[in-house]
Amino acid sequence: MRFIRLIFVAALALVLVAVALANRDMVTLSAFPANFGQYLGGTWSLTVPLFLVIFVAFALGMLAGLVWEWLREAHFRREARQRNAEVVRLESEVGHLRDRHAAPRDEVLAILDEPAPAKGAALPAVR
Repeated sequence: MRFIRLIFVAALALVLVAVALANRDMVTLSAFPANFGQYLGGTWSLTVPLFLVIFVAFALGMLAGLVWEWLREAHFRREARQRNAEVVRLESEVGHLRDRHAAPRDEVLAILDEPAPAKGAALPAVR
């Protein structure tokens, strides 16, 4: 798996270098239309290589998509957290009910009957 990832990263780096070399021309990015910037004062333009514009636009698009998906899935994460807390609470309740209503039995059988802790649940302290 590590080898496949290395090949993928190397191919991606090769493609990015090829795009950068093919788009080395300088371009001027203006924040406002041609004569509008003079009313605000100062220079509202920036001259950068074209490949930098392409890479920054791609990175900002990826970041926007990441944030969008993270916000979209927030209710799924909240529901999973609530259900996990409910499972932990119910397992604790079942354990208390077993302890209260179970007849005395062999110690080895009692250890074997204990359920495994749920994912995310804290393990009991060792005495």
